[in-house]
Amino acid sequence: MNFTKMQSVGNDFILVEASSKQHNWPQIARAICHRHFGVGGDGLLLLVPSSVAGFGMRVLNSDGSETEACGNGLRCLAKYVIDQGLAGTGTKEITIETTAGIRKARLVEEKGKVDKIQVGMGLPQLSAPNIPVAIESEKSDLIDITLIADYPITVGGEELKMSFVSMGNPHAIHFLQSPVIDFPLSKFGPMVEKHELFPNRINFEVARVIGRKEIEVQVWERGVGETLGCGSGACAVAVCAQLLGYSDNKVDIKLPGGILGVEWDGVGEVLLSGPAEIVFTGKWGKSC
Repeated sequence: MNFTKMQSVGNDFILVEASSKQHNWPQIARAICHRHFGVGGDGLLLLVPSSVAGFGMRVLNSDGSETEACGNGLRCLAKYVIDQGLAGTGTKEITIETTAGIRKARLVEEKGKVDKIQVGMGLPQLSAPNIPVAIESEKSDLIDITLIADYPITVGGEELKMSFVSMGNPHAIHFLQSPVIDFPLSKFGPMVEKHELFPNRINFEVARVIGRKEIEVQVWERGVGETLGCGSGACAVAVCAQLLGYSDNKVDIKLPGGILGVEWDGVGEVLLSGPAEIVFTGKWGKSC
């Protein structure tokens, strides 16, 4: 099975063209993503056929679970498709079917060179049932234009104030006044991810607003753990910060692995921009 190792801001994936391959993908994801006994990656990207878009994508986390949305994975898959000429010569925009819906990806050029790839991440969802968050019944009728903010959750004997956003997958954001590097993410991340409040588990971001156009973030991804970058997490933080009045509608999200740009007009879909790179190619020889 041929594969291509890709990364965006340190969020790394193993991409496989899966059009005619029937395998135990969760088992393969766990094996091939292992940092010591496999290729090593945060997730497995499957490029699959689609009857409603130009291409289809499935994303499996390193623990074998399947996720609904992945912004960095989307841009890596778009980079691969365009670089391999699968979309046709000169193509600069493609559509990709995901579990969370159809997404558009386009090349962004700077001075005649491809600088980054921008993807549409869909509309943010803010209501408790759509995230989902199992909160009190009197709060569950909140409409999508109302952010559930500063909701207290107790984990590890500490109370953390959370805001919730779904970008096709669920996110809980905790804003800090101190640098995010000082927050014990490895301690609290697993407890937040598996908290009883979140029936589908949750991605957890800690964020500090540096300015109206800059936010620093660290991410604990469900099914993966602490990662160097997360595209949907960057979008969730940007949406939350804008709704709270912390940032402008265009903001740079500084992650440990690099910077992602997020734009949101407050009404339409969220746009995510950033680099995507092919690291190496190879052949996976284990049978699963």
